[in-house]
Amino acid sequence: MSNINFSVENNIGLLTINRPDKLNALNSEVLSELKTLLAKIRSEKLTGLLMTGAGEKAFIAGADISSMSDMKAAEGLAFGKLGQTVTTDIENPPFPTIACVQGFSLGGGFEMALACDFIFASSKAVFGLPEVKLGLIPGFGGTQRLARRTNAAFAKELVFSGRNVTAAEALARGVVNQVFETQDELMTGAKAYFAAVAKNSPLAISQAKRSIDQGSQTTLEQGLGIEVNCFSGLFGSYDMKEGTAAFLAKRKAEFKGE
Repeated sequence: MSNINFSVENNIGLLTINRPDKLNALNSEVLSELKTLLAKIRSEKLTGLLMTGAGEKAFIAGADISSMSDMKAAEGLAFGKLGQTVTTDIENPPFPTIACVQGFSLGGGFEMALACDFIFASSKAVFGLPEVKLGLIPGFGGTQRLARRTNAAFAKELVFSGRNVTAAEALARGVVNQVFETQDELMTGAKAYFAAVAKNSPLAISQAKRSIDQGSQTTLEQGLGIEVNCFSGLFGSYDMKEGTAAFLAKRKAEFKGE
């Protein structure tokens, strides 16, 4: 792939948007490559996936405006649907995902970050959904995921104004999970989080993610039904038997994700 780098280290996937000369901006080619790659890695037994951008200036500075300026409604619909497919694919793997944000995370870039389970940022990170300044609105899931991650009032405030927020404000608003002083500390911190996660049952983590993600979109009563089904479905699994046996024997569990 010409716009994306992907590698695996210690069962952690590292996905890097590699267009530093364009501040890693998204166009149809980049989105198509992301769609293809995400479909391939979904079935891999990863501890987690880190998503970042090449260089120090930007995670993803947004969609490539030059590729959008002459689009008509039908082309915009196809572009928006492609972007939403990619953000949904980022959201849905059974393993956790972290957006590691340095520099600008604007427009479509912020939407990609919002699709991850967590956002870790450097202190110099900048977030925003400035589409209204172009006569547009976020189209890759930004209006929906920001409102769900924080609240509708803050989503409206940010989208209507098109203003940017610092890493510190994003942390205070609950958009960002952790802030690190430097980019190196950011990547080290994200890998350390996954190292801690790797000690636990991959099967249990996937079911916990499913329970939280699906349950948060329903009523409490429906969410409790989702939770108890995910909970009970783990009984009899290898990981459940291994985890309980290891606890009783006071030894380290050796999970298989089965």
